Amino acid sequence: MPAPPLIIRSVDWSEAAARCLTIRRRVFIEEQQIPETIEIDGRDPNCLHILASRGPVDVGTARLLPDAHVGRVAVLPDYRGQGIGAAIMRAVAEAARTRGDSALHLASQASAVPFYLALGFEPEGPRFMEAGIPHQNMSLKL
Repeated sequence: MPAPPLIIRSVDWSEAAARCLTIRRRVFIEEQQIPETIEIDGRDPNCLHILASRGPVDVGTARLLPDAHVGRVAVLPDYRGQGIGAAIMRAVAEAARTRGDSALHLASQASAVPFYLALGFEPEGPRFMEAGIPHQNMSLKL
């Protein structure tokens, strides 16, 4: 039986916060051991949020801040390697273009740099540590 179709959409934080946070808690807090005080930073109500679902299961999310920074890009472990992260990032880029942003910016975990390079992002500056994890600033011209 084929997998249910992937649905990626922009969601309102006031209605989808619990759904997005369930994914982020699993990936960042439980899997990567990032402290909840860092992950839940109070900026979400002002962001555009993307939610990816396969049938009834929410599988990935990302947020776009008002300053064109992308953050909290997360795909549940069982759904990685299926192009979901790239599809989420395409939706983020389209939303940014639509609102008039000329570039996207993000701080990639070092392990995800190849993923973002494949999407056209370019590294900026030296690597740095955040939440005990090496990161690289990157940007993509839209």
